[in-house]
Amino acid sequence: MQRRTTAFRTWMGIVAGLSLVAVACGGSDDTSNEATDLTVDKSINAALSASTTVGGSATTVAAVAEPKTMDEWEKLWTAERAEVVKRIKDNKWGLSADGKTIVGPEGFTIDVSKCAAGWSNTEGLTDTTFKVGGTLALSGTLADYGNYGKSIDALLGYYSDKGVFKDSNGKTRKAVYIQKDDAYDPAKTIPLVDELLDSEKVFAVWTLGTPAVMKTYDKVNQRCVPQILSMTGHPAFGDPINHPWTSGAPVPSYTTETQLWGNFIEQRLGEFPTDKKVVVCALVMNNDFGKVYDAGFRAYLAQSAKLKDRVEFVTETIEPTAPTITDPMTTLGSKNCAVYIAMTAGTSCTQSVVEAAQNGMKEKVKYLFQPLTCSGTSFISKEKVGGDGSASNKWWIFNPGIKDIKDPTLNADPWMVFIKDLLTKKGIDPTSTSSLGAGFIYAWPFVQTVLLAQELPGGLNRANLIVAHRSIKMTPPTHVYGLLANLNGNKDAFISEGGQFAQFDSASQTWKAQGALIDLNGKSLNCAWVAAQSKCT
Repeated sequence: MQRRTTAFRTWMGIVAGLSLVAVACGGSDDTSNEATDLTVDKSINAALSASTTVGGSATTVAAVAEPKTMDEWEKLWTAERAEVVKRIKDNKWGLSADGKTIVGPEGFTIDVSKCAAGWSNTEGLTDTTFKVGGTLALSGTLADYGNYGKSIDALLGYYSDKGVFKDSNGKTRKAVYIQKDDAYDPAKTIPLVDELLDSEKVFAVWTLGTPAVMKTYDKVNQRCVPQILSMTGHPAFGDPINHPWTSGAPVPSYTTETQLWGNFIEQRLGEFPTDKKVVVCALVMNNDFGKVYDAGFRAYLAQSAKLKDRVEFVTETIEPTAPTITDPMTTLGSKNCAVYIAMTAGTSCTQSVVEAAQNGMKEKVKYLFQPLTCSGTSFISKEKVGGDGSASNKWWIFNPGIKDIKDPTLNADPWMVFIKDLLTKKGIDPTSTSSLGAGFIYAWPFVQTVLLAQELPGGLNRANLIVAHRSIKMTPPTHVYGLLANLNGNKDAFISEGGQFAQFDSASQTWKAQGALIDLNGKSLNCAWVAAQSKCT
């Protein structure tokens, strides 16, 4: 049986005998249905328990000094790619000579005979181009994430113009990037993905958001089309056995994040009165994305000897398209919350800050949390929350290690200088939103995966792309130095698993790191998601 992911072993207990709606969607403060007999990923728990610093243990020391110029970065990546390519070639991974099987590291295998009729290993490729299609929210309440596409297009264009997409067959190609607006509505995503597959005939497809990927990844895997670096941290997309063509975002999974929140609260129990419950409140988005946060955190509470009898968990839900969150936040404001967690994304992250300042939660709640989906300063800056920006002061976040393009302390960082110049030349204000910088956390590993794949025997094709992706071990410039972009076949299905707690300083308009950098590389276990039962097996 496939290994199960982080707190998603906990999901089994949550859904067993309980209504999913009652557990994850109910906008009430009833916690009588808390799950029992649950476990969380012990490897993550052990790592977090190893230190009494904020959140966990320090990262391992990087093998080489951090590059100081883009030339140094490129040299590092060239050397790292050479190691990955050598490993693949030495083990003879790739498409078998009979064209029936794709083999990769740690038992990674794809039976190509099960691909949909007419599958082509080279569809979307010409002698001069490779075509990538994506669906993103370019409109609606999560439209800020549409800026990811601008960064993807910019980096693909940059490397295309440099002529580096030259494969082992001697063909030099340029990337053709096509993106379509689904407004974060999975009902719109489905026909758009169909269009990309059937009409555009793309080489690889990209999708943004848990609901969108959840609705398309079965089909995409049946079609044997790469859907790598999907823009979501849902652990279901860490399933290299049943969904080998799909992978998730370069951030820790949302269930890992819930364990980090739980560990954070455990370490601070002494700060709360012992004669009453510690009330933890959450605003939960009413879709697959929000539900996994809700269930993961409930699971952590249920297995925690320190928290299960001390914490009362209170939730209110919102629809992804909700224009305001005043009513649910007003309700939460009446619950004497000691901790508040925004289990949401997009506009509602900003609205959480504004509403908390207006309804008294800012003064009364000891710890206020943003989700990693709203890392960066764009969702919490004074331009967004209004006034002098003090409404955001001292909010917390588990930052998944992503460098913020709007952070003035990073102005001399060579990667930041590079991407800002790249965007500026395309007429894009690089500091207009943190999402522009975050877009490169997807663009950079995709570029590196293409560069890896094209060096393999047979050159660039779908089989080589997926083997390269499942074998990648490189140092991203997009994250705090020391965190890796690392996948390892069926053994490690999550490309990034680290980060650092941070607290917002409204005076400087920056997130300030608190405690040690947390490196959980290789700690998150795989997840075989059963959609009909909403659980992992």
